[in-house]
Amino acid sequence: MHNIKFFIMDTNEKKFSSKDFHETYARPTFIKPSKLIHRNVENEGVHNQFSAERKHPVFFIDLPSKNVSMTIGGLLPDQTTNRHRHTYETVLYVIEGTGWTEIEDEKVEWKAGDAVYIPSWAWHRHGNLSSTESAKYLACENAPQLQNLGVALREEEGRDL
Repeated sequence: MHNIKFFIMDTNEKKFSSKDFHETYARPTFIKPSKLIHRNVENEGVHNQFSAERKHPVFFIDLPSKNVSMTIGGLLPDQTTNRHRHTYETVLYVIEGTGWTEIEDEKVEWKAGDAVYIPSWAWHRHGNLSSTESAKYLACENAPQLQNLGVALREEEGRDL
């Protein structure tokens, strides 16, 4: 993902109001980020605090996106996560295994190759259907965008309620 830099308007230039939305003239420039690749994500180990809180292994992907985050979530055999909700959207892409995601009052089952959408502020949790095999998924979220705007909230059942 590219970082885009917008030039700040000089205070001597015109001030815009809501009626002037069509007069904005951004001049973006590419700024190369300090990091373009995070190699061997899972070899760095799980993010211990987050993994313990969520009750399943989580691997953070450390790249400089200001809008989208990506993590690798793992579910051990028979494992179920805590119910939680957050103001950011989540899309899960299942890499391996079989399981389910409960979103509010609906439970959807998934397997490798499936994608699951979790709307913002929906109570949800995940579970592994297998007693012998782990499950693994990528979770993509717009959390950094909402964090940068100061509107990201997260509630964990049993901790916050």
